[in-house]
Amino acid sequence: MLRYKRRHWALAAGLSALAGYADANAFVHLGGYFVSFMSGNSTRLGVGLATQLESAALAGGLISLFVVGVMLGALLNKTSDKAGGVRVLVLVSATLVLASGLASAGAANFAIAALACAMGAMNGVFQREGEVSIGVTYMTGTLVRMGQRLAAALTGGARWDWLAYLSLWLGLVAGAALGAFAYGAIGLSALWAAAGAGAVFSFVLARLPD
Repeated sequence: MLRYKRRHWALAAGLSALAGYADANAFVHLGGYFVSFMSGNSTRLGVGLATQLESAALAGGLISLFVVGVMLGALLNKTSDKAGGVRVLVLVSATLVLASGLASAGAANFAIAALACAMGAMNGVFQREGEVSIGVTYMTGTLVRMGQRLAAALTGGARWDWLAYLSLWLGLVAGAALGAFAYGAIGLSALWAAAGAGAVFSFVLARLPD
């Protein structure tokens, strides 16, 4: 992440907020399953295999849909450049519109499926040499890197590099809080706001200098 300019840090934090917002909607609606945090779903899968196969099937399905989204994002951004990132965000926005429409039509399960795909694809926005360079939907690695940068700052290294990772984490937490509040107010209709945010981020990335 530190190889990017600060304007890209801000965009990445915004995308993390979008991921948190979508994840909170799904988490509350499904009663404890995720569309962007696959470590949590993997634990639910393992526990479900030992205790409740229906729970394992739901977790496994969400993981599979997320991976399909990751594949689509990677295919759209094979060049690992800004144009590729914009293509990914257009796909994410379109999928969020689909999820919102399905939710409004009463097809909540299909809406959640589309949401998981969108969250997987969003990790293709920032890529270098075919690998994700900024993971915007999961925070364990981000917190590890923040801790490492804090340790470096305490031992004579760069003083403020950890702020880049903190911004990602804060974005996701803030987005999750907003998503939970919106879901409590209007249910899955709150996903329309996520679709609008995705479109805005597509426009912002297209306008950013390379």
